[in-house]
Amino acid sequence: MRGTARLVLGLAVAAASAAGASEPGAPPALRLEAGSLARHQLVAVGRDLLVEGEALASVAALDGSVEVTGRVRGDVIVLGGDVRLAATALVDGDVHVLGGALRVERGARLGGRSVAYPTVSRAWLTLLEGPTLGLSAGSPLVLAAKLGLVAAWLALCLLLFATGGRALVATSEEIALEPLRCFLAGVTGVAAAFLTALFFSAVLPALVAVPMLALVVLAALVAKLWGVVALFHALGAGLARRAGRRRVLALHAAVYGALLLGLLKFVPYLGIWAWTAASLVGIGAALRTKFGRREAWFADAATLPA
Repeated sequence: MRGTARLVLGLAVAAASAAGASEPGAPPALRLEAGSLARHQLVAVGRDLLVEGEALASVAALDGSVEVTGRVRGDVIVLGGDVRLAATALVDGDVHVLGGALRVERGARLGGRSVAYPTVSRAWLTLLEGPTLGLSAGSPLVLAAKLGLVAAWLALCLLLFATGGRALVATSEEIALEPLRCFLAGVTGVAAAFLTALFFSAVLPALVAVPMLALVVLAALVAKLWGVVALFHALGAGLARRAGRRRVLALHAAVYGALLLGLLKFVPYLGIWAWTAASLVGIGAALRTKFGRREAWFADAATLPA
């Protein structure tokens, strides 16, 4: 489990740092050739992963598929792709597939559990503002969807500042003061939610696991919505200060920030990863400030009544 946690953390950081990648098309697969040995974890972002040799640690793919014809001594984790285990494949650990299919050919050997949820990827990719799979960045449908999302974010700004403006400003101040720590907290929070979902799906019966998975996704989504709106305010307030406007209404600042990030959404690939980073920062800020309340998540034993 500890190795899987490190793998998911590495996958999330790799996704957030892929802003310099080229326009999505058909990038070459990451390939571990037959007779080769990989001592460390293999992570593919936005492309397929072929394991023909032997991987001593876990392997993972985000927005890509994994094909194993050799051996994987760790786990296989795929988000937004398929997994194929050939007849010669040997996987010592577990296989987790979210948003894709698992195909195991006769003769393949699997030492751990196998879990596949073909329809889960959209929920998790929404948390990270992931790529629109199967459509080009300039597709009219994609552009219309992005316009609709920007409009929805503006409406959410109006709703949240009308009901919880002070708490949102407190979360915004945390982002302005500690953006990197908020980002790291967001990566940790998403990884923890992901691992919790995997644990529920692998251990609990389906009747209990499905509602628990829904609660995990809902909690992560609420944290994202709150935190990203707070990030809008932090960006807008910063722009206003640079423009010489020391005082600006909180809602106006949030609208400025939403429009700025909204424009980035239309930039191919850069927009995807900018919003991914924004989502992680927002989730981390929401968790660090307890949704603006600035209270500890767990009470100090010294403050508890005797």
